[in-house]
Amino acid sequence: MKQSNIRAPAAQSAPVEVIPQGAPLGAEVRCGDLRVLDETGFAALRQAWLDNLVIVIRGQTLSDSELMAFGRRLGELDAAPLAKTGNEKARAHEEVIVVSNVMEDGKPIGVLRDAEVVWHSDNSYRDLPLSFSALYSLEVPPTGGDTGFANMYRALETLPADLRRRIDKLTIKHDMTYNSVGDLRAGFKPVTNVRDAPGPSHPIVRTHAETGYNALYLGRRPNAYIDGLPVEESEQILEALWAHATQPQLTWHHQWRVGDLLIWDNRCVMHHREPFDAGSRRVMHRIQGKGDKPVQRAGAMSAPHPRSSR
Repeated sequence: MKQSNIRAPAAQSAPVEVIPQGAPLGAEVRCGDLRVLDETGFAALRQAWLDNLVIVIRGQTLSDSELMAFGRRLGELDAAPLAKTGNEKARAHEEVIVVSNVMEDGKPIGVLRDAEVVWHSDNSYRDLPLSFSALYSLEVPPTGGDTGFANMYRALETLPADLRRRIDKLTIKHDMTYNSVGDLRAGFKPVTNVRDAPGPSHPIVRTHAETGYNALYLGRRPNAYIDGLPVEESEQILEALWAHATQPQLTWHHQWRVGDLLIWDNRCVMHHREPFDAGSRRVMHRIQGKGDKPVQRAGAMSAPHPRSSR
């Protein structure tokens, strides 16, 4: 789909209105045209993102260049070097990942197809996982393809006490070989033993670098392994953690419209995508921000994150 080249109108920034969703996370931010959002408005939008973990801004008309320009206001952009299977069309911009099921001349224009995408945190398989992801909708199917989000602050706060004690100071190895729909990434071989999977280890309890609150940090379930434990014990604990973190009372699901820009915080959120009809077109452009090394800080806030009580 050809993107609009309409330039930003000469206009003043609109007032920012934040409308929390009726869920443990998520808010709609009404701020008019993002291309003319002033510094005061942007500061309000960014705070809404930190407070609500996920925000949606509707009705946008952005070229890739404009999408990247907005993303750079949030932080340094990441080029996602491993977000490739080796089969898809080359990107027009290294910083923009096309997420789509559309084929052109027998070749995918993007990644992740039309399959269900498992619960995960973007790029947890890297030493420095992402801070934010932003997904912009160009084409959406009539049904399906909704994106769900889980509040990982709240997931940690509501863990059974014995499980919370059990995971303290433990780390998870995050597998690099497969993406979130199970496609083998370019340059990797299939994994047969989770202990041998390539990838970094990160603490299961992570302290958010900006808010100071602790969150559960899981990455993605397939090929995850808790370092130092027998595989069977690791599997039992991981199953319990994922079952707890993805309970309906901890989640919110977004139904897409064309022109939606959705921004989420990978440091305290997991997400997944529902499947949709393979005969329907879905085209999204994604940018993502560089992050920091996950750590669990001594003395981090134990009180509930403000959004958890809503």
